[in-house]
Amino acid sequence: MLDPSSPASLDEELERLAVFGDPDAPLPADAEPWHPDGRGGGLLPDWYMPAPSGGQLQGWRRKVAWLVVGAALAVVASGLCNTYGELVVA
Repeated sequence: MLDPSSPASLDEELERLAVFGDPDAPLPADAEPWHPDGRGGGLLPDWYMPAPSGGQLQGWRRKVAWLVVGAALAVVASGLCNTYGELVVA
């Protein structure tokens, strides 16, 4: 059984279980994914793909974002390519 009294003993116990565990053992039917922070619900862990930080751009930031998107669309619509930072005819 795991001893949660100190983090060091928990790490040692988890390491021992990992080293001597059977990687081919079947999972029980009621097994649930483990989340270190106690949260769950996502298909991917937070360290792999964190949840998007919400919020909308306001004021001048929104105008700058539209300007960048519009400039990229104008370059593509005019038949040019700016993939590697150099503006060339596509």
